Amino acid sequence: MSGVNSFLLLKLLAVLGCGLMAGVFFAFSNFVMKALERIEPSQGITAMQSINITVINPLFMTVFLGTGAVCVFILVFLLLGWHRTSTIYLLIGCLLYLVGTLGVTIVFNVPLNEALALVQPDSTDGVKLWANYLKDWTFWNHIRAAAALAASALFTLG
Repeated sequence: MSGVNSFLLLKLLAVLGCGLMAGVFFAFSNFVMKALERIEPSQGITAMQSINITVINPLFMTVFLGTGAVCVFILVFLLLGWHRTSTIYLLIGCLLYLVGTLGVTIVFNVPLNEALALVQPDSTDGVKLWANYLKDWTFWNHIRAAAALAASALFTLG
């Protein structure tokens, strides 16, 4: 496969991966977290603890981390000068996904998930944590959704 074809394939994978991740994060922000907030805290905690375990699966992780890898490869192509047009769109798209999606997940969402995993759903500490968790996790999830969607749009423009 030539450098040009490889680069086109990388851009397509970036558009699709970012779009898929934006959809996942949008769904969580739009209705999953709202639904969990409406039920008893112990049930919401139990459900989210289960989600946080089941999300670590080969298909999700391939899309989530694979899109990050694709962004790194695109950055390499850009640095090697194999593609000169629309570079700014691609550069910003890569940074949005790597920082705004992967970075935010690692720095904010994962630590919140790890703290939630340690509480007993029906404990006083669990209920206290849950109120803050809902607000904080959802805020950072909004950021991830917006970053992934914007990255997808920029890759499409690029």
